[in-house]
Parts: sequence; structure tokens; C-alpha cells
Amino acid sequence: MTKTKIEKIADIDTEIQQLKERQKTLRQQHNKQERTKRTNRLCSRAGLLEKMLPDTIPLSEEQFKTFLEKTVANDFGRRMLANMTAQNAVKAAPKSAGMAAQGTAPAADKSPQQLQLDGTGAGANEGKTARVSG
Repeated sequence: MTKTKIEKIADIDTEIQQLKERQKTLRQQHNKQERTKRTNRLCSRAGLLEKMLPDTIPLSEEQFKTFLEKTVANDFGRRMLANMTAQNAVKAAPKSAGMAAQGTAPAADKSPQQLQLDGTGAGANEGKTARVSG
């Protein structure tokens, strides 16, 4: 028995709804995974800081912020960070070239929908990183 056009449209609408629900579930799973990674990173980095500088433990939040601004978030610290970031970019460039040769698209070659789904887009980590103003 062949379906009428209205029945086909209803089937497609049902499929669209199922896909939207699947997309929502995948986004939730991805966001949870990103939050877990961020929490782990924050805890391990803060633990490393306390291990290397145990005298910072009794400081208040404001004192600790001032300490970071004066010692790390200054011109020297920013230049050092820029150099390290540039070194990482140079190391990552051959990987991107290798990915292109293997047919794997780097983030720049992906559609906005792909970037949003896999979390590699420009706004993927928006609002997720702590920033100390200086």
C-alpha cells in the first residue's frame, strides 16, 4: 500500500522531530563533557599553583587576584603567554596539514553547524574561561 503525500509529510515531520531531539541530546552530552574537562583543568592548575606557591593558600580572593595581576597578568606574562601560544600554533600547523592530507577537515573547513556540534567553533568555549582583568 502506497502512502499519500500527507502521510509522507507526517513521516518526515516525525523524523525531523526525532533528529532534533537527538541533536539536543548530543549537545547536552557534549556540554557536560566540556564542563567536566574545564573543571578538571581548573582543579589541576589551581592545585599546581598551590603546590608551587603554598603561601598563596591563606590569601583572600581579592589578595590572590592582586597577586596574579602583579606577577602574571602583566606585560611580561602576556608576552610569555603569546610566545607559548605561537609555539603551540607552529606545532599544530603540521597536524592540520596532515589532517587535510588524510581527508579530515580542520575546524576552518567545517560548516558552522559542524563547528557548533563538535565544539570547535569560535564561540565553542565562549563564557567558559576565567579571565583576570589587568
